[in-house]
Amino acid sequence: MSTMPKPKVWRKVNVIGHVHPDTDSICSAIAYAYLKNQASETVCEPRRAGQLNRETEFVLKHFGVEPPRLCTDVSPQIKDIDIRQQPGIDGETSLKDALSLMRDVEIDTLCITNAGQDLLGLITVRDIANANMDMMDTGVLADAKTSYKNVVSTLDGEMIVGDPDDTVAGRIYIGGSPDVMEEVLQPGDLVLVPNRYDIQLCAIECQAGCIVICNGKAAPRTIETLAREKGCRIILTPHDTYGAARLVSQAAPVRHFMQTKNLLKFNVDTAIEDARRVMASVRHRYFPILDNNGKYCGVVSRRNLLNLHRKQVILVDHNEKTQAVDGLDQAEILEIIDHHRIGTLETTGPVYFRNVPVGCTATIIFQMYLENEVDIPKPIAGLLLSAILSDTLMFRSPTSTPQDEQAATALAKMAGEDIPAYAEQMFEAGGDLTGKTAEEVFLSDFKVFSRGDAKFGVGQSSYMTEKSRAAAEALVGPYLEEAAAHAGLPLVFYMFTDVQKESTDLMYTGQNAERIVRAAFRVEPRDGKAVLEGVVSRKKQLIPPLMAAMQDLEH
Repeated sequence: MSTMPKPKVWRKVNVIGHVHPDTDSICSAIAYAYLKNQASETVCEPRRAGQLNRETEFVLKHFGVEPPRLCTDVSPQIKDIDIRQQPGIDGETSLKDALSLMRDVEIDTLCITNAGQDLLGLITVRDIANANMDMMDTGVLADAKTSYKNVVSTLDGEMIVGDPDDTVAGRIYIGGSPDVMEEVLQPGDLVLVPNRYDIQLCAIECQAGCIVICNGKAAPRTIETLAREKGCRIILTPHDTYGAARLVSQAAPVRHFMQTKNLLKFNVDTAIEDARRVMASVRHRYFPILDNNGKYCGVVSRRNLLNLHRKQVILVDHNEKTQAVDGLDQAEILEIIDHHRIGTLETTGPVYFRNVPVGCTATIIFQMYLENEVDIPKPIAGLLLSAILSDTLMFRSPTSTPQDEQAATALAKMAGEDIPAYAEQMFEAGGDLTGKTAEEVFLSDFKVFSRGDAKFGVGQSSYMTEKSRAAAEALVGPYLEEAAAHAGLPLVFYMFTDVQKESTDLMYTGQNAERIVRAAFRVEPRDGKAVLEGVVSRKKQLIPPLMAAMQDLEH
């Protein structure tokens, strides 16, 4: 009995179909992701590579299933590397503590955040060095509204008089001769004093805001009493006057020096290539990262970009590079589950590739549920049923096989649906053009194919009535030339298929398009349209003759 492949994976895997997804592409992605999550160690999430068409919208709503999230590019992003999760620091952190943290964790940039993890700014070793170089700025503590708590911490001291939450209001001054101090000291100044009673007394009498007694000496009781009376704070520090003088300006909070303007920062969804270009243009080493809520979550450096974890994907319902999401060559393909011809897609290593000649990818996935003995919930059964009915045109397509019909019959019982009645509802919903533009109808199921160096596009819409088909032709036909130019394709063909009559009106645009159609189907087109009786399958009845005709016309 076949079992699910169990690749070693470390994070969520995207299960995704082709661009311009049809019902099979969406429903198979959802159903296969559910199967993988039940039967293997992989954690999978279904994704969609484009907008849903109305048929698929009807199916998802009918079975109460949420549409997969959009994913149009699997190129590596910032979230695919090992972000350095360095916590932000509070803006009140002193320069000294910030520098100590930088040395401890070996980083030269710290991000300043608030309690809600909003990024306020950043500070680098260079910023701190520049702040420390300005030794003549005696007013730095007051300008920065520095708390005495920071001063005490920076000086490894103890406040014996005063409130540590108060802020410094004056200059930094080194106390000396009382005669000189009386002339230059101003009210509120922070004064570094030695263990001399006369200097301490003079500073308090001159209305100093705080005296710092150096060398760890205790203040005389009379000095403490006088300081309380005069509103002067007292801090004791073990450092001598020279050491205290060098340290004290480092008590200033980082918010006073942090960079806040024109910050170079990235979001977790920023493409690696974009980040690499920005990093190459500046001399910064570390850059802040914001999550999808705009909150700080870490930093990244150029070195981090070397440790890249490529996105992991499982492809369903396609194996052509032209039909895949952007950036696929930079992703890691784990599996391919498909029912189309083997196309141009290349992988960097061996992958689990299951390609079965049936009418629908959902049929293969149904078989894999049985093989792995995983119960199929009613909504999943409904999605698989819908995909089979859509891709096989309710078993009218020549691509339909007995396996498709057997799977659909079993799934209809699980989903509680009558196949003819439900299929008619589904196709009618898909054929509803109310409020839709030509572009929306055109892209609802459009694929790009290649033959050698040549590329061409083929779209298809299916309708239950002649009236619906005619309305679609009137809307989309005039748009084909513009669509081809927009897609950069020399040839575009579009199938308007009548499910009931099992026929297709084929419209086209591009050089030699009419000659190709005439040669491929032995019909005579009129007014840019060829009527193809009995042709309902793009994969089996349209693509092979078109490619053969193109090859013949080249020789």
